[in-house]
Amino acid sequence: MIVGLCTIELRIPWANSLKDKRSEIKGLVNRVRAKFNVSIAETKCQDEWRTAIIGFATVSSERRHVDSTVNEVIHFIEQNTEAELVSCSIEII
Repeated sequence: MIVGLCTIELRIPWANSLKDKRSEIKGLVNRVRAKFNVSIAETKCQDEWRTAIIGFATVSSERRHVDSTVNEVIHFIEQNTEAELVSCSIEII
């Protein structure tokens, strides 16, 4: 069993409230979950208006599939949000 873990930090400079931020993150998380069938959630900075840290995980019996899924999810996030991707950390176990 191969597990891929990824943590992504996003900056949302236009968010003026937690409601703005949560609306953006909730929609993004739901789109990723529906398209890729990964486990994804906001993991830190829940009370900060302009910063979001989300994490996702995928499991497969093949390393190639895990690598592909992680990279596709990252690319999807970059293309489907107005938030700026600040950093990304990948771990394959």
